[in-house]
Amino acid sequence: MNWFYVDAGQQAGPVDDAQLEALARSGKVQADTLVWREGMADWQPYRQAKSAASAAAAPASAQAGDAPTETTREAVCVECGRIFSMDDMIRHEQGYVCANCKPVFMQKLKEGAKVGTGGWTYAGFWIRFAAVFLDGLILGAVNFAIGMVAGLSAGQAIGAEPTAALALQLVLILVQLAIGIGYETFMIGKYGATLGKMACKIRVVTADGEPVTYLRAFGRYFGKMLSYFTCSIGFIMAAFDDQKRGLHDHICNTRVIYQN
Repeated sequence: MNWFYVDAGQQAGPVDDAQLEALARSGKVQADTLVWREGMADWQPYRQAKSAASAAAAPASAQAGDAPTETTREAVCVECGRIFSMDDMIRHEQGYVCANCKPVFMQKLKEGAKVGTGGWTYAGFWIRFAAVFLDGLILGAVNFAIGMVAGLSAGQAIGAEPTAALALQLVLILVQLAIGIGYETFMIGKYGATLGKMACKIRVVTADGEPVTYLRAFGRYFGKMLSYFTCSIGFIMAAFDDQKRGLHDHICNTRVIYQN
């Protein structure tokens, strides 16, 4: 199986499985290095592609009737990006740290520095605030345009009748709510980030690093509503949480991380 990988912004390869693993051990290919082989829809980080390849190889071996053999469980160090046996590493949340990086890693924890899981870096309060602010500007412009059109139409059709004007306001509120729900559910379910988050280079994932489903994104929107109803305390929680989670992240078990 031939692999290609990105080296200094350029495509390199092909290399076989053994050569790719050797490059990973030497640090040439790191956890976030993009790799590709025939059959993959797109380039993926090495750690993700390796996990997928290992999962696919296990059932194939079982179907072939191979006798069970002892395998070495390996993981990528979240500090140096190299691969080691899990027996020689320590685990922190969902990530692993090699023996060489352990002193530095523990010192970071002791000093309260931001430490990601499996190579993640959690997005802090202010960068998330900036993303929400940008999304607010986008939705505000859309809602303003809709309001202007509806206002002109209402003025031509119903004049100044109070009952009709009130009904129009209720319809506008429902339309704006539907736009907000649809925008966030679609963008996070499809891309893992709204336009504001994309601009800030952050995205939403599950606790395991998997993409967020449309259903979870839908529920996360209403989780945000609870934060608004609690005088934004649910949002402020992200500034003090060790994984930078807001109330809606706790409810839906999501994390907001910087894009690789």
